[in-house]
Amino acid sequence: MYAPRLTPGDTIGIIYPSQTLDEAKHARITDVLGRLGFRTKLGANAAPGADGCLASAEQRAEDLNAMVADDEVGMVLFGGGDGAVELLPLIDYDAITRRPTLFSSFSDATSILNAIHARTGLVTYYGAGLGQFRDLRWYDYMQFQSHFVSGREATAFVSDSHWVTAQGGRAGGRLIGGFDSLFAMLLANPYFSYDKDRDYLLFLEDHEYFNEVGAINTYLSFIEQSAFMERVVGLIFGHYSETTPPELLSRLERFGRQHAIPVVQTDDFGHGTKHAILPIGLDATLDADAQTLQFHG
Repeated sequence: MYAPRLTPGDTIGIIYPSQTLDEAKHARITDVLGRLGFRTKLGANAAPGADGCLASAEQRAEDLNAMVADDEVGMVLFGGGDGAVELLPLIDYDAITRRPTLFSSFSDATSILNAIHARTGLVTYYGAGLGQFRDLRWYDYMQFQSHFVSGREATAFVSDSHWVTAQGGRAGGRLIGGFDSLFAMLLANPYFSYDKDRDYLLFLEDHEYFNEVGAINTYLSFIEQSAFMERVVGLIFGHYSETTPPELLSRLERFGRQHAIPVVQTDDFGHGTKHAILPIGLDATLDADAQTLQFHG
């Protein structure tokens, strides 16, 4: 299931499920989106409480559900942080099914984006959060245009970095994934599910600011030891650092070799300077030797 694409003049709903509102940063984000031709609407519970902390899970979920119920809102856009998983039992998945809406974010939003897809079948989008619009770069702008704006449909992943082939091969499946630690934990969450008869292309990312390579090894191991791994036919690993450590590449090579699946590493998405968009729930084909990812919408 797909949500309608945006056209100039449409409204983008902005919510803060994982962080508190920063007025100056928010003003910059809305200014940039306005220059792109879009109106914005802010969630009613975005501001921090009297204690300076996030609004309650109920209030943050209320903002998300209100955006879905609002006929003017064509996209729900939000950023990362911590705490998004609290919203999963409170999201109105039936309302999303009745009124499909574009959802885009990354990082901590791994839980929300995957839960919405699992519960509704709606394709959600990993890669474009709020922060990219404070300093919008050309690559990120073109990604936004090709995935969300009517008449500019993306048919393939457009790269702006050097890819490393850790394990060659070619495979097709449904795209799924996100921030590695969160996706690993999500596999045990009742609000996440997958089709046991379908193949999946897994995409993961991390950053040296958050985790050392040893921690990434742990998250990959949890995924490998899950039943989900039986359906994984390829892995795309996103940006980790300016110079990818050899021990990370070695772990990715081992991942591909042990499971006989294609594996690539790229700086095109994640917590770096490039924010390519990966549609969760879209079928795609990965060719690790040619270093291409084709979308099948």
